[in-house]
Amino acid sequence: MRFFPTNRPRSLHRPCRSRSGWLRNEDGVAAVEFAIVALPFLLFVFGTIGMGLYFLASTSLEYGAEAAGRKVRTGEADKGDMSVGDFKNVACTAAGTYINCSKLAVLVQHAATWSGISPQSCTDSNGNMVTSTGSSGELISKYSGGASEVVLVTLCYKWDLASSFGFLKLGTGPGGAGPAMIQASSAFKSEPFE
Repeated sequence: MRFFPTNRPRSLHRPCRSRSGWLRNEDGVAAVEFAIVALPFLLFVFGTIGMGLYFLASTSLEYGAEAAGRKVRTGEADKGDMSVGDFKNVACTAAGTYINCSKLAVLVQHAATWSGISPQSCTDSNGNMVTSTGSSGELISKYSGGASEVVLVTLCYKWDLASSFGFLKLGTGPGGAGPAMIQASSAFKSEPFE
């Protein structure tokens, strides 16, 4: 009883190759090329997704700053006795579902002239996020001023998605650790609504 046939097909015979024949062997070339190209390709794809998510959050925040600022610019916030908490809710609602309202700080300041306004930072000297202007129950008109005044509305957002994924480390805190801070501002001169 024989287990192996004596006359094997020609395809199963492996001729002895010389060194030059071994160098010309192209078996597995596709796998090697894929291994070389896969990492840069995946980094490119994830980088594109990360930048898209960043710009989505940034654009949403900018729209929230514009929508909330419109309430101050037209005098609707002043005449409607809008509180700081209500103003923050307007900004957060306008920004959409991409923004977590608990990680949003709203900074409002006013002055008689443009030179009286100085942009505020979203982080303190320790790299921590600043708190919103005033308390939730105070009237926003205390911080936004009256008619025909220059107002700067700044929204600061703690973007935690950046701390979850290493490829989203855009604008992170000191030492490259922690969440990214996204800031959006709207500066305007309020209308003479009085």
